[in-house]
Amino acid sequence: MKNILTGLVLSCVVLVCGCGDKGITALKPAVSPADQMMVQAQTLAAEGKKLDAKSIYQQIIAEHPDYKNIEQVEQELYALNISVLFSNVQTPQTVIHEVVIGDTLGNIAKKYNETMDLIKVSNNMKSDTVRVGQKLRIWTGKFSVHVDKSQNTLMLKSDDEIIKVYNVSTGSNSSTPVGSFKITTKLENPVWFKAGAAIPPESPDNVLGTRWMGFNVEGYGIHGTVEPDKIGQQVTAGCVRMRNAEVEELYKILPRGTEVTIVD
Repeated sequence: MKNILTGLVLSCVVLVCGCGDKGITALKPAVSPADQMMVQAQTLAAEGKKLDAKSIYQQIIAEHPDYKNIEQVEQELYALNISVLFSNVQTPQTVIHEVVIGDTLGNIAKKYNETMDLIKVSNNMKSDTVRVGQKLRIWTGKFSVHVDKSQNTLMLKSDDEIIKVYNVSTGSNSSTPVGSFKITTKLENPVWFKAGAAIPPESPDNVLGTRWMGFNVEGYGIHGTVEPDKIGQQVTAGCVRMRNAEVEELYKILPRGTEVTIVD
């Protein structure tokens, strides 16, 4: 066996498999540090140790930006971030609010500038009713949105942390306005008004999809789509268009007043 090993590169692992009196030798490239970290992060996530897994994913991105599976790492980190956001896991950006007499879900949401939807999903609430003494996990990080027209991406941030990056569609002929805006209106299953006609939400001709988040500039906003195959292209009349499942996710997160920055 020593003769078989002579001259092998040190970075290879030798696996010997017994079969009677004969030995079968196979070579396997050494596992990289980034590979090891990724397996560790996936294992921790599967065990429910979300914050530990998140820390390792962030470390891979910071220390191994050229890692062959870096896009997979980013996608798994984004999924984990949303999972943490929609859970009751305590983080540096959360507090516990104990319901007192006079509290309603609406005024609690207003106090912390958080959506009622996010409070409900992260506390596994089935209704809008709160009870005195109930302890609610509240997200206190300030959400913001950054849209890059050249990349057709929408970045969701909480304070300075990137939570998730979505692929979107923007306006043809650079029709999506550049600048800083605020979300002022939010509608579920919006009606689309086209040339004076009202297109109902269930119509396949309603280009707004399942959600609308309008800016403080009339006629512009973030919305869903009936053409998911065109996501990633500059094809809209000026709005930011998302897949319906993803705009519904974002809708639960972003309160009115959220700042949206759009760049070329």
